[in-house]
Amino acid sequence: MLMVGLTGGIGAGKSAVAQRLVARGAVLVDADRLAREVVAAGTDGQAAVVEAFGPAVLGPDGELDRPALGALVFGDEAARRRLEQIIHPRVRARTGELIAAAAPDAIVVNDVPLLVEAGLAASYHLVVVVDADRGVRTRRLVATRGMSEEQATARIAAQADDAVRRDAADVILTNNAAIEELEAQVERLWQDRLRPYEKNLRVGRHAPAEGRLRVVPPDPTWPRQAARVIDRIRHALRPLLGGDADVTHIGSTAVPGMPAKDLLDLMLAVPTLAEADRLAEALGSAGLPRRAGEWHDNARGLPGKTWPKRLHGSADPGRPVNLHVRVTGSPGWRFALLMRDHLRAVPAARDEYAAAKWRWAARHSDVASYAEAKEPWFDAEAEAAHAWAEATGWHPPVP
Repeated sequence: MLMVGLTGGIGAGKSAVAQRLVARGAVLVDADRLAREVVAAGTDGQAAVVEAFGPAVLGPDGELDRPALGALVFGDEAARRRLEQIIHPRVRARTGELIAAAAPDAIVVNDVPLLVEAGLAASYHLVVVVDADRGVRTRRLVATRGMSEEQATARIAAQADDAVRRDAADVILTNNAAIEELEAQVERLWQDRLRPYEKNLRVGRHAPAEGRLRVVPPDPTWPRQAARVIDRIRHALRPLLGGDADVTHIGSTAVPGMPAKDLLDLMLAVPTLAEADRLAEALGSAGLPRRAGEWHDNARGLPGKTWPKRLHGSADPGRPVNLHVRVTGSPGWRFALLMRDHLRAVPAARDEYAAAKWRWAARHSDVASYAEAKEPWFDAEAEAAHAWAEATGWHPPVP
């Protein structure tokens, strides 16, 4: 079951995206609708609201007078929190019931207006944000919801900043033009990413890697992309570990200004490989199934020696990831952190590696031969990095 978080600022067109996804076969969990259901007439939720805010919030039909309730909580932080403490637990419980009733191969779209504000992004396999310019959203609210321009502007300003929302997004759907353009974006998302992601997740496999080598210029968003995946890993493992997992961004995409394959390398540090195996199922459920086979690190500086590890790959075809699960203190663990920090700190070493990457990419069209060509450079980098560590007093970061 693939869990998708869908959000967007008021007036951006989130509902239109949700409707299109449902038409393609998604199961929709609409947080706004559930928030109304759990305080409908006769529910214990409504009774709790009346107890907290008084009988004036009830209309003559026995339902909540939403404008009256809104007037009480809008701009009053304490009142808003009281209302959330009544509604949110009930919405979570009802959401759990709907998800439990969905088929194992379902793509569940959770339409959550305040997904970012509530800090929920890490609980989904993928976060989709519907985005539109503020002027466009204001005009829509005036035209379709009967708001004044001042009211529309105030409602938009009360939500998360657009940049913060975009920062949480794995996918951004831009809705500044005709509805047909938005629908085309949704269709591509469904066919190219959601359906294959769900299948990969269900059968426990990583998305097929592209055989042809593609080294690309540095992307300044790589660190933020890595941070989102790290947040998901920590969320998935927290119940098993009782705290945050030690996960870090390593490899070329962790070095500013470095060209690389568009593949995020992350590292999960564990005390033993038995612990790595204990965590494997939770990682797979979070979208990072274990890759089959035996995997080892070359212990640089110890000729002929290797060090075992586990390797997980991303089931998401839109975001390739290698998650290296290494024992804390092992040579592979230490070298991954040392090389990253050495290249970050020494521009000449970074630039030399970047130039070499472009040369190797020009000579090798497949990933395997490219990786083999890099091995002598890694041996030399190990010596240079170790010398740098001794000269500077570098030690692996303490988690």
